[in-house]
Amino acid sequence: MQEKESFKRIVQLSLSAVCLIAQVMVYRYLWYYYLSYEVVLQFWNKGHILVILIYAALVFAFARMYGGMKIGYYRNSEIIFSQLFAAVMVNVITYFQNSLMMMRLANPKYFISITIVDAIIIILWSFVASFVYRCIFSARQMLLIHGDRPYDDIIAKFNTRRDKYEICKCMSYRAGYDAIFAEILERYDAVVIWDIPSDVRNKILKYCYGKSIRVYIMPKITDVILKGADQLNLFDTPILLTREYHLTIEQRFFKRLIDIVCSLILIVISSPFMLITAIMVKAYDGGPMLYKQIRCTTGGREFKIMKFRSMSVDAEKDGVARLSSKNDSRVTPIGKFIRKCRLDELPQLFNILKGDMSFIGPRPERPEIIKQYEEIMPEFQFRTKVKAGLAGYAQVYGKYNTTPYDKLKLDLYYIENYSLWMDIKLMLLTLKILLTPDSTEGVENSQITAMKQSNAEWIEKKNRLDREARERVEREHAERAKHEAEVLAKQELQKLAKQETADDLQNK
Repeated sequence: MQEKESFKRIVQLSLSAVCLIAQVMVYRYLWYYYLSYEVVLQFWNKGHILVILIYAALVFAFARMYGGMKIGYYRNSEIIFSQLFAAVMVNVITYFQNSLMMMRLANPKYFISITIVDAIIIILWSFVASFVYRCIFSARQMLLIHGDRPYDDIIAKFNTRRDKYEICKCMSYRAGYDAIFAEILERYDAVVIWDIPSDVRNKILKYCYGKSIRVYIMPKITDVILKGADQLNLFDTPILLTREYHLTIEQRFFKRLIDIVCSLILIVISSPFMLITAIMVKAYDGGPMLYKQIRCTTGGREFKIMKFRSMSVDAEKDGVARLSSKNDSRVTPIGKFIRKCRLDELPQLFNILKGDMSFIGPRPERPEIIKQYEEIMPEFQFRTKVKAGLAGYAQVYGKYNTTPYDKLKLDLYYIENYSLWMDIKLMLLTLKILLTPDSTEGVENSQITAMKQSNAEWIEKKNRLDREARERVEREHAERAKHEAEVLAKQELQKLAKQETADDLQNK
């Protein structure tokens, strides 16, 4: 198993290296035959090599950050998009780098040409690389071990990647350890553990770990909190520490500094777009340009978030808070456009400058929606341990219609593993997410959220199954006790019979 995974990693790195080398060779040709002649101070040969190595390092760093090197992990379309976005970012940075060396703005035609050539290379490479990877490595054969909650959603998610995963069988944890362990050893490459009791999960996990079987676990809230814990070596036993605070004073200072500087710069840059958007919204139906709404930030403190209005004026005339659904009729044609382009979010730059929000953090929710979520998930309040954000971990790695429970886990991961580098990385990744249509997808009508369906059915089912399990155990205990009593009675009768026989012989 270990040799197979090592071989898989070598294949992924080799395929990624082909794309990287091809892009670098294109830039090398452009540099040696065109760009180097326009540099003010001419380089020696080592200087040329250094420029090319810097370009190679940028291509590697951005492709790795945006996931362009994850052959076999992401879909082919995602690989192409990630590589193209990385190439554009690298070529923009390189354009300004070359402009500095030329002491003037470089001719953009060279960099437009190299971007077009890169796009052709990336598209051709991605199809070939994906084909090669699929020919070498088949989909994993997996066993899903589930609890009492519905598991259709997780199966649907794995089924979107049939090239990588194949769930061959689903099995309830109530089948018992012997049946589960026998099934695991039969023919599976991996096990998926979905919402089962912690004690059962731990035993299955230890068993799979001992047998070197891969396990995919959907973590619980406590798992996410523990993942961000610090390890202490005070004594001769490992200790995990979960702190009562999350951001140090230095982290808060630099985070706030970045918010102020970046918001001021972006307000200046985006002001023409904000003016045009305001005119479009006003001209469509004559309603207000801005939409102000009460949201919650650190510690549950309320503030008024500002957006360009994307829905009709009477969208919530009944006063009931609703999430935007897929194909929501309340969204105006102008609203659909500014949502897709993210122009409706621009006024939040003033919320950031004011200090109500940060660039990166859990998205702020409405108080009434938070209350509905907390009826089922009391842990939802954990999101307010840090300042709300314009974008966050859940927005980068989730979707608009990701379930509240999964969003909570993503946001908690950010809170428990915070660093300034993570903020910078998420800000760069947000640029990619802005162009991804899935991230603006509305909530499906069938999706289970805290607003649409409570846990009453699941609780009732779990209680019924637990009650049946207890009754079954009680029956087994009763039958065992009855059997043991019958055996003891039989033994006593046999003893009495032997005693009577002995007495009869003695009398004779």
